[in-house]
Amino acid sequence: MSSRTEPSFRESVDLMFNRAVSLMDLPPGLEEKIRVCNATYTVRFGVRLRGAMHTFTGYRSVHSEHMEPVKGGIRYATGVNQDEVEALAALMTYKCALVEAPFGGSKGGLCIDPREYEEHELELITRRFAYELAKRDLIHPSQNVPAPDMGTGEREMAWIADQYARMNTTDINARACVTGKPLNAGGIAGRIEATGRGVQYALQEFFRHEEDKAAAGLSGKLDGKRIIVQGLGNVGYHAAKFLSEEDGARITGIIERDGGLFNEDGLDVEAVRNWIVKHDGVSGYPDAQYVENGALLLEEECDILIPAALEGVINLSNAERVKAPLIIEAANGPVTAGADEILRKKGCVIIPDMYANAGGVTVSYFEWVKNLSHIRFGRMQRRQEEARHQLVIDELQRLDDVMGETWSMSPDFKQKYLKGAGELELVRSGLDDTMRVAYQSMREVWHSREEVTDLRTAAYLVSIDKVAKSYHAKGL
Repeated sequence: MSSRTEPSFRESVDLMFNRAVSLMDLPPGLEEKIRVCNATYTVRFGVRLRGAMHTFTGYRSVHSEHMEPVKGGIRYATGVNQDEVEALAALMTYKCALVEAPFGGSKGGLCIDPREYEEHELELITRRFAYELAKRDLIHPSQNVPAPDMGTGEREMAWIADQYARMNTTDINARACVTGKPLNAGGIAGRIEATGRGVQYALQEFFRHEEDKAAAGLSGKLDGKRIIVQGLGNVGYHAAKFLSEEDGARITGIIERDGGLFNEDGLDVEAVRNWIVKHDGVSGYPDAQYVENGALLLEEECDILIPAALEGVINLSNAERVKAPLIIEAANGPVTAGADEILRKKGCVIIPDMYANAGGVTVSYFEWVKNLSHIRFGRMQRRQEEARHQLVIDELQRLDDVMGETWSMSPDFKQKYLKGAGELELVRSGLDDTMRVAYQSMREVWHSREEVTDLRTAAYLVSIDKVAKSYHAKGL
């Protein structure tokens, strides 16, 4: 960048959008239509708490309705503002297009620190916020479908779904008004860990391509790779857990609000998580070096850096000192546009947020489909699959008996082969397929067009092209 001033999150999204569309041949009017946010609703409502009236400010932004319903999370945080919500809504548009989820982009937020309120108070606040949005069709199964985000979870989504159902007693599809619900309230298996699982699948796919690993100066498999994770919330925790337990990676650093932990031999993710839950931070954890200024660990030597907390944590002030050859953006916008330019010049490969954290919206899509079809995945076909597999097992057993010691089945083959796919297995399969296909669409652009030098630009090109084609099909 010519100027060394730090762009805001929204400016970063616009700068990255501009970089991509400069390589496209879009009519100026269509380019502007894709860029702008269609509408943002600001609501200020009162809730009586602790003997007094408290006023809260919330937002719901709709970026693009090239497909409906629009989709995007609701976050609870004190820093929520209109610019942030609109930037996140834009990212949702591009994210959904990239992973072929049939939604436009939306986002919501409430200016609140959820830790300051009791559970029953949060329920009152959430239900009133949901009421204000639902009565304007900003929560609706066929128009606007929220999901969890920072500061919210399946508890809040259950309250929102119930509030919508109370207001729309004859809507048979009421449960589809929001995703990320608990299983007993119409949720889907695998949704809680979906974003973290998506980060794992994204890295697995990256490591399948020798050319891509070479671009980052890496080789081999994920096994043994040193990973530093910023933020051990829902996304960071599951990503770190799966990568360490299933892929053999070493989590050498964990950064939290009150500092960071470092251990070159690897940290026990589950133990750190339990410590944080019990002590409300990482300070005092016994089996690692404690770093009071946790942000310094972003600059530590590692193979993969996973920022999974807030936007803008890698910026003009620290980008030059970041040593990781590969960054995967598990959070939304953790690398600013200015830092992105610095890192690219250094040869760092960045797997962009609109792809890397798309696991959540992908499984939300599956949940929405489940709610509309009113049947859990696997219910009709699992036992039929097992019956067909039993025929194969019976025939193999017959051969086993005939051939005796010269041939036999592996000890656990029968058990594994007989097990039909339930909802969780189907969700994971669908998520894995989605992350693979989306990555391949990005890397094809990355490697086939000389002027495209990074995955983020490739991701924007793929997604903007899909949005443009949707508008064209509508006659715009």
